[in-house]
Amino acid sequence: MDSSEENNVADLQSQIEEIEALSSIYGEEWCVIDEASRVFCIRISDVTQKPTWTVCLQIILPPDYPSSAPPIYQINAAWLRGPDRRNLSNSLEELYVENTGENILFLWVEKIREFLAEKSQSAGPETGKTMKTEEEEHECDEDDLPDYSVLKPANQSPQLFSDASDDEELPLIKHGETITDRRSTFQPHLAPVVTPKQIQRVLNNLYENKKIASATHNIYAYRIYLEDKDSFLQDCEDDGETAAGGRLLHLLQILDVRNVLVVVSRWYGGILLGPDRFKHINNCARNILIQEGYTDTSEETSKVGGKNKRSKCKKAK
Repeated sequence: MDSSEENNVADLQSQIEEIEALSSIYGEEWCVIDEASRVFCIRISDVTQKPTWTVCLQIILPPDYPSSAPPIYQINAAWLRGPDRRNLSNSLEELYVENTGENILFLWVEKIREFLAEKSQSAGPETGKTMKTEEEEHECDEDDLPDYSVLKPANQSPQLFSDASDDEELPLIKHGETITDRRSTFQPHLAPVVTPKQIQRVLNNLYENKKIASATHNIYAYRIYLEDKDSFLQDCEDDGETAAGGRLLHLLQILDVRNVLVVVSRWYGGILLGPDRFKHINNCARNILIQEGYTDTSEETSKVGGKNKRSKCKKAK
């Protein structure tokens, strides 16, 4: 048996012991999704008598965890967005870096529970009464696992935008093919838009989808052509992926597309991609723009030398 096989055996034994301990500690909150594939889930709530804030932490244990690889994880909580999601993910990743080579799941669970306790304390009483908990709307089972190949838009409820005028319809949202690299997955979404209200409608509708809402980042950019002013209404959002929104908007500019919103969801897989993440975000966006007829490869080639000015983006929702 060579050293790599010895390490794999040691890692598997360490995983077995960790899973047994977690199952004993957390009881019914701990569940096994697929033991053979090392997929598990734990429901975590704040420690109040009537929990308000709940998340479902799903994990996949790679063969070389804990010796040389982190768990692959996903935090499912439709209410957890923007800075809160980013800060929590950063906390988990920092814990792993500080404890590389060691079993990390107990520390992760308790860090999330600590985060929820702080959230519960900082929230006003009305928030606690009206917020629907993740436990009520989301069960930890096989259906919760990310299935990027069949990701579809959520039910487009007319009540979602009851304050909008009748002529402000929800645009048709299209979803593009995914790109996966080192366990991170990227998927684009596109909708034709001509008003800011339509942009908000599309974004709200996307976030109604639990899988999209659970993405580590939802980067977007849009351009609306104002014919009467011969100018563009345009903006972008990084959602924690610094500079990604600006790069995405620059792509829309050099392709000279108009009246369109492009969103790229990224599910972080536990391995840093460096500059490659920007390449995947823009490739996703370019592919769906071509797919939906907003541009083609010949137009793209002729415009990549354009000198459009990059725009700065908001850093968080």
